[in-house]
Amino acid sequence: MNEKFAAALRRFDEENSRDPNHETHDGLSQPRELLYALRLTNWVLRLAPEASAALRLAARCQHICRWESPRENYPMTRAGYLKWRADLKKFHAEKSGAILREVGYDDDIIHQVQDLNLKKNLPADSEARTLEDALCLVFLEFQFARLAAKSDDGKMINALQKSWGKMTEAARNEALKLNYGEREKALLQQALNG
Repeated sequence: MNEKFAAALRRFDEENSRDPNHETHDGLSQPRELLYALRLTNWVLRLAPEASAALRLAARCQHICRWESPRENYPMTRAGYLKWRADLKKFHAEKSGAILREVGYDDDIIHQVQDLNLKKNLPADSEARTLEDALCLVFLEFQFARLAAKSDDGKMINALQKSWGKMTEAARNEALKLNYGEREKALLQQALNG
């Protein structure tokens, strides 16, 4: 790992460490976006152990400082949700680009990372597909049960079908190996049979 790469990861982690929202993992309360970035990085490396520096950097900054643009700042409509998501992608790409520039990366790697943040070349680009797979797997492993606890079955089945549709066969195989609670197993089964 070169000095610039280590500096970029350190800066991304510093920014995400400022998240006022915390999540408990292994008995420790941690900033939510820092934990998310580490989980996403782990999944990318599990799916693609030889992942490029750009892909590893993109994984670490994919949701950087997400709490600074809360969903509540947008209308609680489908159009409001889509605008929030589009604005978030741009925000993350701009923030990651500024940090990468600060630690000395050139425009070429910055654009590669930002294209991944923006999901620009999905599904044609294999690295964009790997990142999308990792995003879906983080959702299934760490967020699915919590979301299912406060959502109705129809909404969850729809979310699962959308996630499943985005994933490659390799990621689907990984998803089937995850440990799910009884309700989550049933919801996943319904989604896959639907």
